[in-house]
Amino acid sequence: MAAAPDFDFVAGVYDPLARLVFGSTLLRAQRAALRAGLPLAGAAPRVLFIGGGTGRVLPELRAASPAANVLYLEASARMLAQAEQLARQLPGAAARISFRHGTEAALQPAEQFDVIIAFFLFDLFPPAELSALLVRLRQHAHGGTHWLVADFAPPRRGWQRGLQWLMYRFFGLTSGVRGRRMPDIAAALGGLGLRPTWEQRWADGLVQAGVWQ
Repeated sequence: MAAAPDFDFVAGVYDPLARLVFGSTLLRAQRAALRAGLPLAGAAPRVLFIGGGTGRVLPELRAASPAANVLYLEASARMLAQAEQLARQLPGAAARISFRHGTEAALQPAEQFDVIIAFFLFDLFPPAELSALLVRLRQHAHGGTHWLVADFAPPRRGWQRGLQWLMYRFFGLTSGVRGRRMPDIAAALGGLGLRPTWEQRWADGLVQAGVWQ
């Protein structure tokens, strides 16, 4: 298995850079997915939050489902530390959120989740690697699992293609991202037999969020 992208080098500037380029759009997409997907999962869902970065949406996750038991799985040690620091400021979070350093390979075989959250993670991988990742995650899901996904969509306009080229170039050099163009995330999820129950788009279709089941 190829090594996961390593965002330690950009951990301190990732969020400010995202705000500079996209304003509040990325955060709004994540918040919308949480509002749409978490209430459907039951009173105390088991939640896998994979690749959550610095944890910017942890307050919203806690607000949307205070009783959720969350496993926060992050491959960047520096980003994971920032997320843990943020969680310490949230009342009750210590009892409900556990943090683990690693990728999906760090999941235990018996661990099953009612909700899988992946925000701006799937775009990092070439199509074949994305499909393999989704197959591995499906081993930790059941028929009623809700998949909350916020990410970029394949570009449709010239400025979108230019922006995404710059993003892949930058994160390829700084973080080892192997993807070179945006995979069709919706098609990859559909290949698992998942279907969207809710969808929304922003930035002329460049940013998308959905709840899949």
